[in-house]
Amino acid sequence: MVPVFVMLAIAYGNTVKLGQPDEALRWWALGVFVTCAVSDGIDGWVARRFNQRSSFGAFIDPIADKSLLLTAVVTLSVIDWGADGWRLPFWFSVIVVLRDCVILGGINVLYYRRLTVQIVPHWSGKVCTVTQMVALGWVMLKVAPLPPAWPCAVAAVFTVWSTVTYVRQGLDLLRQREWA
Repeated sequence: MVPVFVMLAIAYGNTVKLGQPDEALRWWALGVFVTCAVSDGIDGWVARRFNQRSSFGAFIDPIADKSLLLTAVVTLSVIDWGADGWRLPFWFSVIVVLRDCVILGGINVLYYRRLTVQIVPHWSGKVCTVTQMVALGWVMLKVAPLPPAWPCAVAAVFTVWSTVTYVRQGLDLLRQREWA
């Protein structure tokens, strides 16, 4: 569904650029995005509730989550969804992408050091994701009088905070390995 969202988002952005926004495209893009996000949440709840967790699910779920979120952040930072640059600020997309690169790089270092990495989300990572989703919704819904930079600033704080939290957890694992 991620490519469908991107195609709809770009198509809507093109109609905005032409000065004749096709609001149906915007609502379809939003609908696809929300469907992806909600189905992911339901899938996670079902897996936890009915103890249907699997190694494959633990591996693929974060990839699916990140592909949706990162693609949406990057797409909505390069495509105007309204007059006067109504989009996510470029600096925000850099922070979000950099966070995930740092975390993936850290996981690779830990695996290279032959450390078992339990991928367990920290609450700061969950708040980070929620605030990023709010920033995305802010752009897609276009209902607030404040520009998208405001929710992006809040999301950026939690994005940096969660990055620091995960880096600290990784460093703790490395220190434990040195003492073992």
